[in-house]
Formats: sequence, C-alpha cells, structure tokens
Amino acid sequence: MTTAGILVLGRRRPGFDPEWASHIVGRVTEQLRSAAFVALRPAAPIVDEATLEVAVVECQSKGVDTLVVLQPTMSDGNLAVALDRLWTGPLVLWATPERPDGSMISSCSLVGTHVFASTLRQLRHPFELVYGMPGLSETAAQLHAAVRLAVAAQRLRRSKVGLVGSHAPGFVNMASDPFELRQQLGPQLRQFGLHEFQDLVQSVAAAEVDKDLATFRELGIPLLDMTESDLPLASRYYLAMKHLFITEGIDALAVRCWPECPSMLGQWPYVGMARLATEEFPIACEGDVDGAVCCLAGALLEFGQGYLSDWLEHDRSTITLWHGGNACLGLCEAVGAEFGPRAACHFNNRKPGVLDANLKAGVPITLFRFWRCDGEYRLMVREASTIQPRRLLRGTNGLAELPGTDVAALFEELCHAGMPHHVAVFGGQHAATLRRLARLLNVRVMA
Repeated sequence: MTTAGILVLGRRRPGFDPEWASHIVGRVTEQLRSAAFVALRPAAPIVDEATLEVAVVECQSKGVDTLVVLQPTMSDGNLAVALDRLWTGPLVLWATPERPDGSMISSCSLVGTHVFASTLRQLRHPFELVYGMPGLSETAAQLHAAVRLAVAAQRLRRSKVGLVGSHAPGFVNMASDPFELRQQLGPQLRQFGLHEFQDLVQSVAAAEVDKDLATFRELGIPLLDMTESDLPLASRYYLAMKHLFITEGIDALAVRCWPECPSMLGQWPYVGMARLATEEFPIACEGDVDGAVCCLAGALLEFGQGYLSDWLEHDRSTITLWHGGNACLGLCEAVGAEFGPRAACHFNNRKPGVLDANLKAGVPITLFRFWRCDGEYRLMVREASTIQPRRLLRGTNGLAELPGTDVAALFEELCHAGMPHHVAVFGGQHAATLRRLARLLNVRVMA
C-alpha cells in the first residue's frame, strides 16, 4: 500500500493565527485516518531547514512513496529550495483556506503554497497541487488523486521494462533507445534474446503446465479453430512471460511476437498476453517498448485492464481498434457471447494462439500513447466510447467513437508528430489524469 509522508511546515515565530493553524492540523489528522494510503507524520516539528532535513530523512528511512507538504500558516520560502535538495521525487503541495470569519488574515496558506510552487517550477521539480478544507470529500478526492499521480510518476522512474528480441520487422518507428527512455521517462530497459525466450518457453515444467491448463479451462473460453492439443504451448507462453515479470523483476514487458514466435514454436503468444493483460500485467506486442510503458502507466494509475491496439482505420468520428487477438477479457464481450473471446488460429497464417473477440459496446474508454520524436517524449490522449462494430473482423475488433473530434484531422496531425500506430486502450475516462502525469514527467501533450 502507498505510504505518504505528511510534512506540516511551521515557523520559528508564531504564525498569523496559531489557533486556526491548530484547527487545520486537527482536521488534516482526522481526514488522513480514512485516507486511501498510509499517512506517516514525522515526530518532530518542522520549523527550519535543519528540522525539515530530519523529517525527510525519517520519511526516507521508513520507505515513504511521496511527500505531502502543508503550510497551515505561511512558512519560510527557503524550505522549497531545501525540499528540492532533499527529495528528488514529485511532491504534493496542499494549501488550506483562510478562517471564514473575522477581519484578520489567518494563514496565508495558499500564498505560501504559491511561493513553493513557483520556486519548484523554476527548479524544474515536479509537484501536484491540492487546495481545500481538510475533511471535505472533495478535498479528500483531490488529495488521493494527487498522491496517486506523484507515486505513479516516481514508480515509473524506478521501473524496469523487459524487451524480448527487438521491435517487429519494419516497425523502425517503434525502435527503443534505452538511454533516452531512462533519461526522459525513467524506466531501465532490460533485453532478452529471442532464443533465450524460446528456451524459457520450452523449459516450463510439465506439472506447471498441467496446473495452468486447469486454470485456463476455468475461464470457460471456447475453442474456435484451436484444438486441445494446442493449449499446452499457450500455457507455456503464458507461464514463461509471467516468469519474466516475477523472477526478473520486470514491471512491463514487450515481446517481438512476429514473425519469430509462430515460426520458431508454431504458435502465437497472444492467448498468454491476453491473460496477462486481464491480470493487469503491462504487456505489449511487436516489441513496442513505449507501448509497454503506456500499459505500465495505466497500471500505476490504477486504470484497471488495458491493452495495445492498432489504429486500423477511421472516418471523421470513429476509429477501428483492431489487433491480431491480444485484448484483455474485461474490455471484451462476455465469454460465451456470440462475439465473446474464442481461442483461435490467426486470420493470416492460420497458426493457433490468438483470441478472437469484439470489444463491448457502450463502454467509456481512453486512448493514449507515449512516444519519442525530435529528441523528446510526447503524449496523445483522447476519451471515447465503444460502439457496435460495423463489420466482423477476426482478431480483436472494436469501434471507438470520439464525439467532438475530427478524427481524420487528428490522425494527420499525429502522423506529422511522429506517433506510431499502436494506442493503449483502457476502460474509463482518464485524459485529465494522463495530462497531469505528462506534466510531472515533463512530456509534451500533443493534439
């Protein structure tokens, strides 16, 4: 569970209204008792740089994920510079209101927080803002969102992304630069050879495969043109990829799934990928490392299940979302429905190992993509809703409607911005959250 260090900044001399400050701190303490994260407040009061350093060191020693900084009365602006020195991750600045009655200024909390925000921005130190009275549901929601964003950005910068092989042939636009990735977004790239992965798939113990086959059958997914004899290899793929997550400490994984996987082993890994995506493991097809980072961002921000799709075609208001058969079950029609998930052979080379399914209609979704162009990372994000596909396509098939967006014009703009053809698809409306994450990561939001 997330732990936030709560830094209540005081002053050497009394503040504007010590009684009001005490009231605010009491309300903060009460709100944090029911917070969606663990709140850790250092024992000693913070009144200057020396006591601030002691408090931050205590938070670091106890493994806090982020720091929430409050000024019940306006603190010393020099502490903002000290915070930049002591804490490298994003901060959450929480300003509280003035006393609603009386003619005297009671706290200047917002002014003090504004000083900190301006200073930190000029130091290029990322932060999130919260403004509201402690104890109100709206304030609690603001705080939870800000902490979640700060922690997600911090964890992304400490993450490790695995790559099996490289990008798929011809998809040079998805080539990953491990140094740019590390310097700009934070993840370390850990590469595994295709033959190393093949050996891992083949080395999975038969007893593990048998146990997993029972788990797969409990999902109730019918076989379309796969056979029972194809299922053990599908389980081996699933278990091998899961092994990389767990044993190698990978936070997200991109796999060069074609042409080598079906040619080397006789089967696609998409059934296994779909299962992992359903379990909220961030996984990407075709060696798309930045696509895997998109899925990791969705996981860190608690968006639920998501996967990567091609932007197959569009008109002025809709995008056809299609891929060979790797979508998470939670976004698809129900198992057993006419167009629900079915274990199938690939539409093109007739090799087994994909899931044919339509996306559920009437579901709010978010489409987004991080990518690198002109020496910088960029973000595209759009909210949409799924509607009934106009035609049946083998593989994963969905139709997204984007009200108020000229999709054709958007597509042209994104092509000129260098965006690759994969987009991450997650349930829910998350555009505002992703834009805030981009700001924390110093990523430019496009379109």
